[in-house]
Amino acid sequence: MMQSTVFEKARTFVYQNARLLDHKRFAYFFEGGSKQDVLEALKAYQNEDGGFGHALEPDIRCPHSQPVPTEYALHVMDELEAFDESLLKGVIRYVRGISLPNGGVPLAFKSLMEYPHAPWWKTEDDTIANINPTGQIMGYLLKQNTITGLEREEWFGRNLDFIWRAIGEGEPEGYHDGVQWITFLEHAPVMERSEAARRRLDKWLAKPGVIERNPEAQGYVHKVLDWIASPRSYASKFVAESDVELHLDAMLEQQREDGGWAITFPAVSPMGELEWRGSLTVDRLRTLQAFGRL
Repeated sequence: MMQSTVFEKARTFVYQNARLLDHKRFAYFFEGGSKQDVLEALKAYQNEDGGFGHALEPDIRCPHSQPVPTEYALHVMDELEAFDESLLKGVIRYVRGISLPNGGVPLAFKSLMEYPHAPWWKTEDDTIANINPTGQIMGYLLKQNTITGLEREEWFGRNLDFIWRAIGEGEPEGYHDGVQWITFLEHAPVMERSEAARRRLDKWLAKPGVIERNPEAQGYVHKVLDWIASPRSYASKFVAESDVELHLDAMLEQQREDGGWAITFPAVSPMGELEWRGSLTVDRLRTLQAFGRL
């Protein structure tokens, strides 16, 4: 009964408050909706240059293409297991165009400053490459097999070289770097340097505090289920099953009365908050389903 109530309340929240993209994601994952409907909703965020904007990342209200919304578009295609050729050709054209001379793409372009944005998106120099989001963008491009031959293109190799330099001999600098390492290394060719990087990543993930074990921790922390969205998640080997169950219990308890889940950071606007919460609510339901809690 409780699981049924959780789902029905979340369903109501999504259809009352979420954006069309998350309506369609919810319908696909839970109500027999089509992948094509999700892709059509995603297409509305794509610009002529092939990149994505229009607040696909709700903290960036800029309509112009930006690297992080483009990364998220690839994430949506990945979760659908549907790397759409038309959307993907645009993404490749955009990433090719914004790849910097020494490889990599910037975290963001200064054009976002002309529109409402969260304060942490303040960008003063957009000529510096960043592992975030280069790592996941290239990881997804390595994973997809809709468009082949990318590894023979100069910009592609340049970006791979940047990532290997960025990974270097160190370790990720926090959650946002960590997920970039994970996606890239999951799909990079297996060779000596990728295996060495995996060992350093694993050592870092095993450190106390990297994966927050306290389900009641406050503030902008990244807890067990932020790292482990399903039993197949890379980081799952670093967390005991009992900790996963504890966090699943907490996730159920943290559902709000309106049916959605709350964000843990300041919202850029009321609309931005609802967009984030709608997306997060679909994500939370998917995690609960993956662990047999729905």
